[in-house]
Amino acid sequence: MLAFVLRRLLQAVIVMIAVAFIAFMLFQYVGDPVVFLLGQDATPAQIGQLHIDLGLDQPFFIQFWHFLVNAAQGEFGLSLRQGAKVSRLIGERFPATLELASVAGLLAVTLGIPMGVYAALRRGTFMSQVFMTVSLLGVSLPTFLIGILLILLFAVVLGWFPSFGRGEVVKLGWWSSGLFTRDGWHHIVLPAVTLAIFQLTLIMRLVRAEMLEVLRTDYIKFGRARGLSNRAIHFGHALKNTLVPVITIIGLQLGTLIAFSIITETVFQWPGMGLLFIQAVTFADIPVMAAYLCLIALIFVVINLAVDLLYFAVDPRLRAGNAGGH
Repeated sequence: MLAFVLRRLLQAVIVMIAVAFIAFMLFQYVGDPVVFLLGQDATPAQIGQLHIDLGLDQPFFIQFWHFLVNAAQGEFGLSLRQGAKVSRLIGERFPATLELASVAGLLAVTLGIPMGVYAALRRGTFMSQVFMTVSLLGVSLPTFLIGILLILLFAVVLGWFPSFGRGEVVKLGWWSSGLFTRDGWHHIVLPAVTLAIFQLTLIMRLVRAEMLEVLRTDYIKFGRARGLSNRAIHFGHALKNTLVPVITIIGLQLGTLIAFSIITETVFQWPGMGLLFIQAVTFADIPVMAAYLCLIALIFVVINLAVDLLYFAVDPRLRAGNAGGH
């Protein structure tokens, strides 16, 4: 187990160094940050002096080493558009994105798995057909269109929910959360549902397909021959083995919720990292783009490591194989 974790940590470090190198290359090929900081009216002497002050006159690998050291400390310099520290901007926006992704992920998992199990065990019934039809719509419709339709129906026509913003938040030190206020929950419903629909339908269809496959295996037939109840077979054996591949997808999708919440945050003007990244791309704010890239890579690396560890808890075959040195 320890050797497995150490291997995964080493792989994670290699991945993060590779991502940091890609992020660093943004500074080399996406414009000169000195020009953005000083403006077009800067004299050559001012530009040269700022290059020296920022260390841009040093060799490439020296600059990359300094970038790695600063990135490991969470420092990516100043935003070229706002003039504030990138770490502060990310810290202000990250709670909103994490909050939105967490609620959407919770919706997707808590609804997707039961719906998938029901569609597998009750295939051919009316509700099963309804679930499969809805899942086709959820997979096919683009996220921005789902968001616009939800705004039109629930915000404009019915007036049940607000169409933009985060609502009232509570400060917990440097962290902010809208989950402790009624207004915050009121604002998060539509964007969370919009972000969750694709993930929910994907999880539901995957669980259904895996469940049907497991139910055809020999050990399930042997369990029925032994006289085990349907409850024991479906939930004690079939569902547990179904969850092994599903965990991988759920883990990756939770990372995807954070990484690709850009569209949802733009549609609902949710003040998260996705909206900050869109603004950074619009204004070629390279430090913010580099920080966003590194942070998203770190999130995926952490989630993948957590998924690998969950395998050991769910599938005893992996523990036996690891103990045997395979």
